[in-house]
Amino acid sequence: MAWNEPGGGNKDPWSGKGPEQGPPDLDEVVRKLQERLGGLFGGQGRRGSGKSDGGGGSPGGGGGISGNAVMLGAAVLFVIWLASGIYIVGPAERGVVLRFGAYTKITDPGPHWRIPYPIDEVRKVNVDEISSFTHKAAMLTKDENIVDVELTVQSRIQDAADYLFQDQSPKKTLRDATETVVRKTIGGSRLDFILTEGRSAVATTIRERAQSLINQYKTGLEITSVNMQPAKPPEQVKEAFDDAIKAREDKERLENKAEAYANEILPQARGEAARVQADAKAYRDKVVAGAEGETARFLALLDEYEKAPQVTRERLYLETMEQVLGGSNKVLLDVEEGNSLMYLPLDQLINAGSRQGQSGKRQSPISAAAQEPESAPQRKVIRERRSRR
Repeated sequence: MAWNEPGGGNKDPWSGKGPEQGPPDLDEVVRKLQERLGGLFGGQGRRGSGKSDGGGGSPGGGGGISGNAVMLGAAVLFVIWLASGIYIVGPAERGVVLRFGAYTKITDPGPHWRIPYPIDEVRKVNVDEISSFTHKAAMLTKDENIVDVELTVQSRIQDAADYLFQDQSPKKTLRDATETVVRKTIGGSRLDFILTEGRSAVATTIRERAQSLINQYKTGLEITSVNMQPAKPPEQVKEAFDDAIKAREDKERLENKAEAYANEILPQARGEAARVQADAKAYRDKVVAGAEGETARFLALLDEYEKAPQVTRERLYLETMEQVLGGSNKVLLDVEEGNSLMYLPLDQLINAGSRQGQSGKRQSPISAAAQEPESAPQRKVIRERRSRR
């Protein structure tokens, strides 16, 4: 029969009191729970004059936790605390270690260990993530023209410690620095340069100046690229600017065409000039050499003439007659004793010799001349010679 049923005597097993007593004491309940937990850990209950419960429970006093169990539990908790200091840094991350809130070091990707909380704390920063923003503005150029500029700036974290602790808002600092540099660069350039070939140069200048400026503030950011869109004039004057750009493009096209024509003609002209100069030099050398040879020959002849004037005059006469009569095909021989004039058909002899050379047959010039048919003048001359004899 249950203790709280009618006729059960109304005995409370927790309080150990009779039916006439009041509700159980809370301290007594806690004490009994401690005794039971102490028994689980091998503790010995205090033996004394404690009262036994009404349900016939085992007697015993208050027990305590043994020293070995306390040490074991403390050791387990200490190991768990040490294990909580293990952390892993991802491939694209850097770990910033703080000790009591102060910066200590930066750890590379991989597993690491730190003194567990609350001594050390690790903040992981992604250094490979690329962040970007777009800047648009209408600005005044050096030649007092208004131009609309749009560019995109991409950046990433270079120094995790500076990014976390040196600047309160690194990305805002980057935006402000970019705006400052863009206005300075555009304000120092002319509109034609910005609209045409100077776009890449302007973007490079903006990147270098902005990087130098944010380095002074130690933002820990690195500008990876600055992409500048083609600059545009205001809509009110866009048509006039388009006409000016078209005229500039036509000018460049004509200049390129003229330069190509010049590159084609100039080499030919230089080659022709070099050839004419070479021919003139060769002709000069030839004339000078001929003149020097004639001079040397005349001086040699003069020397010989001074030594033997008579012989030299006769030799000169003979050489001159040889040159004059060398081209004639008729030869006249004057016989000193007699009035007869002997005629030799040397032209036929010469022609016969040339024909013999062509045919390859050997034949004397005289026999060849004898075989030639005699002409009427020749026969007449022969008859006159015979009559004189």
